[in-house]
Amino acid sequence: MEDVLRPIYQERASHPQTLGILMIEKGSDYSPETDLFDVVLFVIVREGEEPIFIKHYAFEEKSASLHIVDERQVKEWVLLGSNRKVMNWLLNGKVLFDRNEYIEQWRQRLLQFPIEERKVKMGIEFAKLVRRYIEGRSFFEKDQWLDAYNHVLHALHHLARLSIIENGFYPEVTVWNQVKHIEPQVHKLYAELVGSEETLDKRLQLLFLASDFFIHSKLKQGASHLIHVLEKKETSWSMADLLNEQELAVYGVDLAILLEFLVEKHILSVEKIATKGQGVFHRHYMVEKK
Repeated sequence: MEDVLRPIYQERASHPQTLGILMIEKGSDYSPETDLFDVVLFVIVREGEEPIFIKHYAFEEKSASLHIVDERQVKEWVLLGSNRKVMNWLLNGKVLFDRNEYIEQWRQRLLQFPIEERKVKMGIEFAKLVRRYIEGRSFFEKDQWLDAYNHVLHALHHLARLSIIENGFYPEVTVWNQVKHIEPQVHKLYAELVGSEETLDKRLQLLFLASDFFIHSKLKQGASHLIHVLEKKETSWSMADLLNEQELAVYGVDLAILLEFLVEKHILSVEKIATKGQGVFHRHYMVEKK
C-alpha cells in the first residue's frame, strides 16, 4: 500500500512547509480511526493556505484519505481533545517523513505531558464536567430522566478524562478501558449507571451524590489553571477582560458557568462595581483571599 501511495506523499515531502507525514492503516472493517478508509496519510505543515485540506483517492479497490493540516490546528486538537483520533495518529502512525525529528518531538511531548499543558487540559475537562453535571441535575429535578441520563453520562466521561489527565496521561479514544486501570472508582460509577438493575431515577440519584463527591475532590486541580491566570493581576476581572484573555479562550462557552460554580464554592469572590443605574452593579471576579 505504501508503494502505491509513494508518489503522493513524496510530492508533499518535497514541500518546504511540510514538517511530517504519517500513514495510518485501517485496523478492521469498522475502523473509526480512519473514517472507514483503508489508509490515511496525515501531513502536518508549518503553515497551510487553509487549516485543514482533505483529498480522497481510490486505488486497487481500496480507498485513501489525505489530510493536510496546519500545525496550529493540530496543537488545538491535542489541547482541546476535540479530534481524539489525531492522538492515535501522532502516537501510532507509521512515520513516512520527519523533518528535523518533528514527529519524534511530538511523540516525546505527548508521552511526557508537561505539567502546564496538563493544568490547561484539566481546567477544560473540569469546566465541561461542571456544565454537564448542572444541566443533568436540572433535568433530574424536572423528572426528565432520559435527558438527565444523557448529561450524567457525558459528565462521567469528562470526569474520566480529568482523572486520566490528573495522573499524567493523555486520554485515549478507549477512555473507559484506560480509566479502569488508573482510577477504578470512576469506572465503577460508569458501570453502575449503565449496568445497574435499579430503576433509572434511583441510579441517577446515586450518581449525583457520587458526582458531588468527585467534583469536590477534583476542585483544586480543576480550577488550578483559571486561578493561575486570574492571579496574574492584583485587580479584579470583568467578564469582558476574561473573554479577551487569550489563555482563557480554550474554555469557550463553559467559562461563565465555571466562574459561577467557583463563586458558589468560595474559590472566587465577586467585586461589585457601581454603574450609572442606581442599585445596579457590574460583577468583577477575583480569587478569594483566604
